[in-house]
Amino acid sequence: MELRDYLRILRKRGWIIILLAALTAATAWGFSRLQMVEYKSSINVFVSPDRIDNGTLLATKQILRGFRAYIDSENFAALVIRQLGLDMKPDTLKSKVTIATKDEDYLLQIDVVDTDGDQANDIARTWATAFVEWRQQENTKQRKEDRVSAYIVQPPKYGQFRPQTTLNLAAGIIIGLLLGVIIVFFLESIESNILRSPDDVERVLGATVIGAIPATGAETARSRKMAS
Repeated sequence: MELRDYLRILRKRGWIIILLAALTAATAWGFSRLQMVEYKSSINVFVSPDRIDNGTLLATKQILRGFRAYIDSENFAALVIRQLGLDMKPDTLKSKVTIATKDEDYLLQIDVVDTDGDQANDIARTWATAFVEWRQQENTKQRKEDRVSAYIVQPPKYGQFRPQTTLNLAAGIIIGLLLGVIIVFFLESIESNILRSPDDVERVLGATVIGAIPATGAETARSRKMAS
């Protein structure tokens, strides 16, 4: 197909693409408005061995995963609930918390999602502080060169996590445009073999129409009746 063919299709059926893009964008906006507002708070804990050499640094990367497994538990969640006096079960709190390791930076990242931003900050801070205190207690049982300490990098900060209205709108528009293009070209493929006008004949055959056979019979009578 040539460029003029695409332009012809857009002039003829472009409204379908625009309409679908508008409908999916409106749907995405409505979905965003119905979502409950949630906030995400994040805090990083730096884990460092007291003895700095290649062996202990490599070992620290390995034990980071063990630390993550230890604090990503319902027992740890129950400890945070007691300290904050939260009215929820450990499994409920644990479902709000995501803990990941950043091995190259020797970090544990704690993310908390909650409908209350300040409470999300409190949970993240308490979770990190409890881990730091646990490491301090464990270090008292170890020789100095075998100790692994933990430090909170900076206080937690929260920001809106859901709904992501702008992202949803952009996704809705893109999906609508794609659906519109698919439908338009599907309709064009159905009608590609139907010739309704001299322009269609010229487009398919690539030749100029120099004449047309006039309508006869019933069609001619109907035309005359309409003219009279």
